[in-house]
Amino acid sequence: MTIRFVTLVSVSGKWKNVLFRTFQCQKKEHQAKARREKKHKGKAAVTKSKAKSSPKTTPLPRAPSLSEPSLVHVVERRRFDKVGESLTVKAGDTLELRCKGKSLDWTYPEYLKEEDEGRLRFIQREKYNSLILVNSTAADTGEYTCYPLYCEERDCRRIYDKAVKTFIFFSDPQELFVPSADYYEVVQMRTNRPTTLPCQVTSPEAKVTLHREFPPEEVKVDGVEISFDLKKGFTIRQPKPHHAGSLFCMASLGDLRQISTKYMLIYVNYPASPPAPTIKASSESVHVGENLQVTCTVLGDLNVAIDFTWEYPGEKIGRPPYTQESTRTVRTGGRSLQQSETVLLVDEVRPVDQGTYICTAQNLEGSTSISTSVVVLPARTLRSA
Repeated sequence: MTIRFVTLVSVSGKWKNVLFRTFQCQKKEHQAKARREKKHKGKAAVTKSKAKSSPKTTPLPRAPSLSEPSLVHVVERRRFDKVGESLTVKAGDTLELRCKGKSLDWTYPEYLKEEDEGRLRFIQREKYNSLILVNSTAADTGEYTCYPLYCEERDCRRIYDKAVKTFIFFSDPQELFVPSADYYEVVQMRTNRPTTLPCQVTSPEAKVTLHREFPPEEVKVDGVEISFDLKKGFTIRQPKPHHAGSLFCMASLGDLRQISTKYMLIYVNYPASPPAPTIKASSESVHVGENLQVTCTVLGDLNVAIDFTWEYPGEKIGRPPYTQESTRTVRTGGRSLQQSETVLLVDEVRPVDQGTYICTAQNLEGSTSISTSVVVLPARTLRSA
């Protein structure tokens, strides 16, 4: 602190007191200012120290809590019906669905995605989004879903757990089934997966039965082995060989009766997993001129086709593969299993045949490779008698 002294000439006692008090006030003001600056610098130092020892972390952005959209059917101007699990609309009428929300997306039957006739359009308003379908047909029958969107800048994603959906039947007195361009459709049945015959009806009032073409008979639908859903069709829960053949659905409504596309069901004993082969050479070491056999074996479910391929050192010089393949049924642990086997034959071994032999076994579920190594020794020396 710098104190300036001012020389006064002929100053009376009264003015001396005033000058002294003024000096004291200035001194106190300077001291208070110094204390404030010291305190401020101390706080800044502490803040800086904290910043070094505990860096500030920015929490990850979380998706906001979005309200579940509501779905209504516009029946006519200013008249709306809340949509349930399903809705029936006459074919030819205009469908308008309104989904409440600002950022929304729709899904609808694949048929409409492939069509390019301009019958389907969307209108985004401030508080809702409209799906409008004109000149509707029985083929438009299917599921319609509205999804709220969570957007970060230009990146948007659907919030699936808050979606609202409805299945819409476009009833047509001349079309009881959703039209298909195929007269026959091949359906592959797998042992470990349910199989669905997608004979969807256009009216929830239609009665549907399942039939076999040869021999002509109605197939029993008990809800356990085979079940029916108006929105999906018939489902075979656990396909078996006796389910194979030509089947079709029959729908009746009033005096009208129609059959669906015919489904050619092909049974495939589909494996639950890729094969697990084992490999074994007739000998780990073989002399030049001798024969070698490498065997690759797969043990698995019955009636499951296994394809084998080989990689072997002789391929480098163009030696062709000679293999023997076989399949037989074996009993293991009280079960009947299929043993598939391939044997690679290498006649009159040469030095080039030394190396790694790889067997790859493949089924419908995937492939697995396994290998073994063989050492080629010099030819045996014949001893004279």
